[in-house]
Amino acid sequence: MLDLAQLFPFPLDDFQHEAVDALNADKSVVVCAPTGSGKTLVGEYAIYRALDHGKRVFYTTPLKALSNQKLRDFRDQFGHENVGLLTGDLSINRDAPVVVMTTEIFRNMLYGTRIGETGTTLQQVEAVVLDECHYMNDRQRGTVWEESIIYCPPEIQLLALSATVENSGQLTDWLQKVHGPTELIYSDFRPVPLQFHYCTGKRLVPLLDAAQKAINPQLKKQRAPQRQPGRRGGGRVSLPFVVGQLQERDMLPAIYFIFSRRGCDKAVDEVNHLSLVTDE
Repeated sequence: MLDLAQLFPFPLDDFQHEAVDALNADKSVVVCAPTGSGKTLVGEYAIYRALDHGKRVFYTTPLKALSNQKLRDFRDQFGHENVGLLTGDLSINRDAPVVVMTTEIFRNMLYGTRIGETGTTLQQVEAVVLDECHYMNDRQRGTVWEESIIYCPPEIQLLALSATVENSGQLTDWLQKVHGPTELIYSDFRPVPLQFHYCTGKRLVPLLDAAQKAINPQLKKQRAPQRQPGRRGGGRVSLPFVVGQLQERDMLPAIYFIFSRRGCDKAVDEVNHLSLVTDE
C-alpha cells in the first residue's frame, strides 16, 4: 500500500483519509467538498495508486482550459512522459498512463462511434476521475456526465469530485445502481472561510453582519436609487471603481468574471489607467 506521508508532505484531512480508504477498498467514490478544500488530492491519490499498479487513469474536466491546466500541473507532479491530453483540438501523448480530457471526449469514447475515435482505448484503465461532477446538474450539459457514468465499464473505478450539492446522497445511490459499489465522502468544512462584500458605488462594505448570519444593517439603511423611466440597468458600479476599492484594501489580485469576450476587451480599456503593480 502506498505511504501517504511520502506522497503528500502534510497531514491529510479526515475526508481525504476516508476517500483514500474507499479507493483502497476498490469502491467508486463521490467526494463532495467546498472549492479549495482539497478534493483534487483524492484524484491525485487515485493516479498514484493506478501508476503503482501499472495501470492507467483518465482524468476528465468540463473545460478545455481546465484540461490544459491539469496537463501542466500533472506533468510537474507525475513526469512529462506520464501525462497526455485529449481535447477537441489537441491530442498529446494519448497513450500515456495519465490522460487528461474533457468529459465529452470520454463520453464519445464510450459510444465507440467514429466521432469518439481518439487513438487510445479503455484497456488497462483502472480509474476515471470526473472532476467538477456537479456539472451534472447543468440543464444543457448534464447528460454528458450521466452518460459517462452509465456506459463506463463496471470494472473501472469512478471518482466523482463535486462541490457541495444538496442531492449528493441521491447521486451516490444512483451511481451505485448503475455502476457498482460507491461510497459518499461529504465535507462542508472550508479551510479558507468565505468573506462577502457589497460595492455600493461609494465604498466596499461587508455584506453580512458581524455574526455572519444576516445582512449588514448598514446596507439595509441605504435605499436603492430610483431608476429613471426608460433607463436600463441603472445603478451599476463601474469596474475601475470596484478594482480601486479592492486595491485600497489590499485585496488584489482578484478574479473579476465577465461573460463575454467583448466585455473582457472593454474591461481592459477601462482599467488601463490604473496602476495595479508595485514598483518591485
